[in-house]
This record gives sequence, C-alpha cells and structure tokens, in this order.
Amino acid sequence: MLLKADLLARIKAGEVDTVFRRWKRSTVKAGGTLMTSAGLLAIDSIEPITLADVTLPDVKRAGFASLDEFHRWLDTMKDGDLCIIRLHYAGEDPRIALRNQRDLSPAELAEANAALDKLDGKSPWTRQALRLIAAHPGHLAEDLAGEMAMEKAPFKSKVTKLKELGLTESLEVGYRLSPRGETVLGAK
Repeated sequence: MLLKADLLARIKAGEVDTVFRRWKRSTVKAGGTLMTSAGLLAIDSIEPITLADVTLPDVKRAGFASLDEFHRWLDTMKDGDLCIIRLHYAGEDPRIALRNQRDLSPAELAEANAALDKLDGKSPWTRQALRLIAAHPGHLAEDLAGEMAMEKAPFKSKVTKLKELGLTESLEVGYRLSPRGETVLGAK
C-alpha cells in the first residue's frame, strides 16, 4: 500500500487516520504494521465498503475536503473492491536505531552474522553485496546488480533484506552501509 509523502506526514501528525483503497487483494491486514518513509503505521481495521456507504466524516478523516474531491480521486484508482482502512502512526522506523548502532557486543555480532548466513543459504551473496555497497556508495542499483551478475529487481529485493537487518541505508540514488553494517562487515 503506497502512500504519498504529504499523506504520510498528515498521518504522522494525527490529522489523518483513514485511507481508502481499491484492491483485488489486500496488501495489508488488520493488526499488522506497514513500514513507510515516515515511520511505522499500525493497521487498525480494513473493511470493504460500498461507495454509497462512504460518508463525509469518513472522507474528511482521510484528508479530503468534500465527497466530490473524494469521488474525483476515486476515479483515478484502478478497479477492485473499495476498502476503508483505519490506521495510526505507531512510531519511528525501528531500523533507524538499529542501523545507527556501531558498538556491537560479541553476541550481537554473532547474531548479525548468523542472520547473514541464513540469508545466504546455499548461495552466498550477503557479504559480497555489503562489500560492493561499501565500495560504491550512491551508485545505481542497476550498476551494482550488474557487478553481481544479477538483474536489478532481485538485487534490490536482496538489499531490502540487508536493510531490514539494519546493515544498509537507501540513498536518493543507491545505497550505503550503515554504521552497523560497517561494523558487521569489518568484523567478519
């Protein structure tokens, strides 16, 4: 569920607690969370709703000024079932504190390396990707993927897994190692 930066800012500020989406299949579930550029969102509920049941208070909670504005927006959406999603801001991205961690205990280093080994499975790639990102911060993902003889999309998916471990950070273009990533890579 992609949300625009201005809407995310309004959710974070507590001004918006409702989102409408048309889905063939939901990408979030009630009780779950959604990591966004503004931080963590908690999904309180998701309910199918008919257009006739959408009220002015509902659309105002979603940041629309009027039902007409909501209908114009809805006309731009893809086909699918209309859903009303109630959510709230649940806090900062927990990966920020994790990736800024530079001083790791031996147990934390062992845990990070075990996580990398698990991601590697039978085909090691994690440390190669970390070394590549360290050597080329801010380079295009497509270029880095080529260095690993991979397509861009699978490479980006793999780097996302490293980011979830707090080892990399996304830049406007490309990536860089986080302080935690530098420590883990340097300790191996």
